[in-house]
Amino acid sequence: MTNAQILAACRSNWEYRGIDDASMRDMLDELSAHLEDAEAAGRTAQDVIGGDVRTFAAAWARARTPLPRRVLRATAVGLYYAGCVLLAPYLFRWTTQLDVTPGTMAFWLVLATVTVAWELRRGMIGLRRSWAVALGAALPAGLLAAWSAGDAPLFTLPLWAPPLLLLPGLPYAVADLRARRRSTA
Repeated sequence: MTNAQILAACRSNWEYRGIDDASMRDMLDELSAHLEDAEAAGRTAQDVIGGDVRTFAAAWARARTPLPRRVLRATAVGLYYAGCVLLAPYLFRWTTQLDVTPGTMAFWLVLATVTVAWELRRGMIGLRRSWAVALGAALPAGLLAAWSAGDAPLFTLPLWAPPLLLLPGLPYAVADLRARRRSTA
């Protein structure tokens, strides 16, 4: 990979992650200087960034993004996906109310907690791996809660609740979509 390709890949990754333009320019200038210094010393770009450009860019973006901002983003996006997932039972059952049992409550709480924690640790919003890990924790929690507490409904969730969960994550989803379009254009 050439230095220009590495810089382009990092720029795309940082745009996707929402790094502001001033910080991105500083990061690109610093990375460019490191790559030029490495070339002058007879080293390759892989000596500077490691084997994977995406991992390098993600690690640097995590270091530049404050923890409270990452927590806010991960929580909002987690709520957005929870709202999307919660709409499915309403659509499949053609109902306006959904009974929430202890087993389903435990399942979704553990799934959401592990997903958000995994995303904060990894610094990205890739749901495949995090949900695989989260499902491994949520299924036993849901089954244990259903077995120990029974199937009596705790409360009834109205149809307006899942769209309400979509609202905090909607700006992030739109920003991510725009960033993806800009990076591919």
